[in-house]
Amino acid sequence: MDEGATYREAGVDIDAADRSVELMKAAVRSTHSDRVLSGLAEFGGLFALGKGWRDPVLVSGTDSVGSKIKIAIAMNKHDTIGQDVVAMCVDDIVCGGARPMFFLDYIGTWKLIPEQIADIVGGVAKACKMAGYALLGGETAELPGLYAEGDYDLAGFAVGCVERDEIITGAEITEGDVVVGLASSGLHSNGYALARLVLLEKAGLKLDQPIAELGRTLGEEMLEPTRIYAGALVAAMEAGVKIGGLAHITGGGIEGNLCRIIPEGFVATIARCCLPGAPIFELIRRHGNVADDEMLKTFNCGVGMTAVLDEHEARRFEDVMNAEGVESFVLGEIRKGEGSPVQIG
Repeated sequence: MDEGATYREAGVDIDAADRSVELMKAAVRSTHSDRVLSGLAEFGGLFALGKGWRDPVLVSGTDSVGSKIKIAIAMNKHDTIGQDVVAMCVDDIVCGGARPMFFLDYIGTWKLIPEQIADIVGGVAKACKMAGYALLGGETAELPGLYAEGDYDLAGFAVGCVERDEIITGAEITEGDVVVGLASSGLHSNGYALARLVLLEKAGLKLDQPIAELGRTLGEEMLEPTRIYAGALVAAMEAGVKIGGLAHITGGGIEGNLCRIIPEGFVATIARCCLPGAPIFELIRRHGNVADDEMLKTFNCGVGMTAVLDEHEARRFEDVMNAEGVESFVLGEIRKGEGSPVQIG
């Protein structure tokens, strides 16, 4: 008689899952404070809101890394992709004024390789510490019938908190306010479908190929982690800087994201010459003959976050950013106007 079928035979290895958990435990616990109530529930993470809040509002967000993961897989380097998923989530919710609370992650994979999972989660934990978040929990699923061999996906979920009367909405933005940009670290986690098409398929460049203008290999540049702004922005809020609006520059570029916070009847005028760019963007534009407008609506073009403040607060804001090690620069201003809420010229 044939031996009975097993879960392992179907492609799911429970022992590998247990080993993955053991390997990631230390990294996860390193993000915890006394607000994490561990050991009290096996099926959900517990987080104490704490005292001192007057009228707290929870702020949540979720995102994934997108096809940047294909670069990590191709290079067999998985210890930085966790920063990307943390940044994509926490830099979204900080735009509402959220102070850090906790983060959750989800990894779906074709096969559980404990060391690989530990690398991914280790990167998530490191980034959570950078942003001040507790990595409260997560899920790892081995799904051999869903993912192709070698593939995995990574998603994140962030929760922060803000006082109701301190929520940043953009409603107070007015004529004469200044638009300040914060420098990106490169591509971040957007536009990789176009970047891969142009650089790897059309131009035939290799990930291990040194690129002179980049000063490193193409793969190293494309895996540069997304910059985390949340910590520096919270520092500005805690310093009393009054921020009129924040826009995280992700898919859709500056125009597609900044427009979400500009009140009706106003226009953000951005000077194209003030966009810092970076060699990776010029490399894509040149090899793909990509039009400027297409570049602007696909990539961050050197600006990962924008803040709108009055002129006095803008100077204070830039001082805090400088102290936090984040490069900032004036991009434009707010004027009265109709039509497109963001005009780049």
